[in-house]
Amino acid sequence: MAEPRICLVTTGGTISMRVDEAAGGAVPRLSGEEILATVPGMERVAQVDVREFGRFPGPHMTPERMWQLRAVIQEAVEGGAEGVVVTHGTDTLEEAAYLLDRSLPAAVPVALTGAMRNASELGWDGPANLLAAAQVTVSAEARGRGTMVVMDERIVQGAEVVKTHTEEAGTFRSPNWGPLGVVDKGRVLFYRESRRKPTLAPDALAGPVDVVKIVAGSDARLADASRESGAAGIVIEALGRGNVPPAVVPGVHRWVEAGKPVVVTSRSSRGRVLDTYAYPGGGHELRAMGVIFADHLTGQQARLELMLALGVFGNDVKRVRRVIEAGRYDAQG
Repeated sequence: MAEPRICLVTTGGTISMRVDEAAGGAVPRLSGEEILATVPGMERVAQVDVREFGRFPGPHMTPERMWQLRAVIQEAVEGGAEGVVVTHGTDTLEEAAYLLDRSLPAAVPVALTGAMRNASELGWDGPANLLAAAQVTVSAEARGRGTMVVMDERIVQGAEVVKTHTEEAGTFRSPNWGPLGVVDKGRVLFYRESRRKPTLAPDALAGPVDVVKIVAGSDARLADASRESGAAGIVIEALGRGNVPPAVVPGVHRWVEAGKPVVVTSRSSRGRVLDTYAYPGGGHELRAMGVIFADHLTGQQARLELMLALGVFGNDVKRVRRVIEAGRYDAQG
């Protein structure tokens, strides 16, 4: 019986890096074929077609490049790939995973992976992560789960994943719900169902959308600067349950008066936002003003969700609110 056919799409990141003494550090060097050649046993897992998207460090991957990456994945699936593995820089891997999981059909598994150590370091984790990702994409249980992140033998849903540590292995986690499963000695084990919302698939991302992080003593200057410079929407990464200092409120009000969406998330790593508090700047005041509450999403996830929603519905704040707050939408809005 022939091995399953999968596509490996390489975008760069630490998995493709070696130390360049002249440059003073690690830089992308390895091609997709060179990375694949480091993975013993891959031939027993799948037939692999390699597509080299680029050799970008994680910070060089923009939402626009991620949207182009999405098109490459779609082409691979339409060409018969039974699964797609994507290597990606870990600095922005969680954003790519969210965008792909929310916008691609779930039938064919997509596994994002990378490395926390480069190829010049002892303990380079790239080959093991790549093999595990391939094993996940050919698993029958992975079908219908959409985009996942496979790192350090852990499988995490793409729309839930957060990078929780700057350097250590095991950094990619789902703080609110935990992993979907693990890869144990080559065996793919899923332990819970995937949480899925209806796919958001606009023709193009809308934007720009800015994120403003709230700290003690914040005021309206950053929110005003974002609106005045032409942003299509804003995400307020608020305190605790979804609260802001009173000095921020006038800036939020000006956004709402302009008919543009304001989305509130929490800077806390776990939990959801809610209009619990009724003091000035509390969530109750923001909700009454017309702010959209993004449940459990992080600021970076909510930004992408808003870019997708605006891409589908334009500046129809009512329908944008519906998809972000309730996770539902239909043609009638």
